[in-house]
Amino acid sequence: MKLRVLLGASAVAFAAATPALAQTKTVTLAAYSGIFQDHYTKAVIEPFMKAHPDIKVEFYGMPNSAQMLGTLRAQKAAPQIDVMIMDVSVAKAATDEGLFDKVDESVSKNVADLYPTARIEGVGGVAVTFDNLVLLYNKDQVKTQPTSWNALWDKQYAGKVTIPAVPDIQGTTLTVIVNKMAGQEDYKKSVEPGIKKLGELAPNVQTWDPKPDVYTPIANGQAALGIGWNARAQVYADTSGGKLGVVLPQEGSGFQINTINLVKRAPAGDAAKTFIDYALTPETQAAFTEAMFYAPTNTKAQEKISKEALARTAAGSMNKMVAIDWIAVAGIRDAITEQWRRRVIPLSR
Repeated sequence: MKLRVLLGASAVAFAAATPALAQTKTVTLAAYSGIFQDHYTKAVIEPFMKAHPDIKVEFYGMPNSAQMLGTLRAQKAAPQIDVMIMDVSVAKAATDEGLFDKVDESVSKNVADLYPTARIEGVGGVAVTFDNLVLLYNKDQVKTQPTSWNALWDKQYAGKVTIPAVPDIQGTTLTVIVNKMAGQEDYKKSVEPGIKKLGELAPNVQTWDPKPDVYTPIANGQAALGIGWNARAQVYADTSGGKLGVVLPQEGSGFQINTINLVKRAPAGDAAKTFIDYALTPETQAAFTEAMFYAPTNTKAQEKISKEALARTAAGSMNKMVAIDWIAVAGIRDAITEQWRRRVIPLSR
């Protein structure tokens, strides 16, 4: 009996000595793998866990939003993911299927400080990053920095242009931009002028499916020009030895929006909300902009970002962004893809 009492007392003492271990919550975050995962872990997750030692964040990396949605659907009855960062149009589909809870001021007071474009009708989550399409060029092959998207049509670069074709969202964004360049402001009414102009670009295109990504072939000189997302382009530019150039053309660009979402019945409960709140603070948004050059979605973040980093985002060029309603685009994406397959891609060399 005495031994049992001692053992019981020892167990109580051990539990009292390790309260953090007993109370630790694990938040599973699903988001993009690769360099996004590397930079987000260092800039956001590690500082969060230091500030919240009772919460552990596990990063579940996936290559794209479509795969994330498939995983969510498979886990609907018993979710294993708590928070998900994904493209806004896919987040809309997940919201429609009842896979996300609403992220509002009850989840994070920082929601009130987000740009209006960060709160999207019909989407459970809110924008956590803004990215924008940019013009990429190889500095050895293109001696003078281009200032316009029209450089892609220059005949001297025939067979030296790389474009990720639709259904890749880069191709879709380019369609909207080119449509406006061709005189049609409202892509919801028609993309006919844009498709026609893209058909004229096709003979210059070396590949519609650059491997392993669009940045590497341009950096190593396999191609002279292309398009890509600013955040990744800026990172690759820093590691290219001065070979990769990045330009926000004078005609402007369009934002791609990544949303942060709370999975319905998230097993981590309030710990998941705590992480979302942290991800939306001005300080966290600024830290990730400094690390990977995504434009912040919190209006109060800009004042905390260095001028050097801010200049490498579109945050200071909001007036140059073509307004793209990605929820509306989702409804016409199949039609745009069909036009590309019939009237654009076949015209390349």
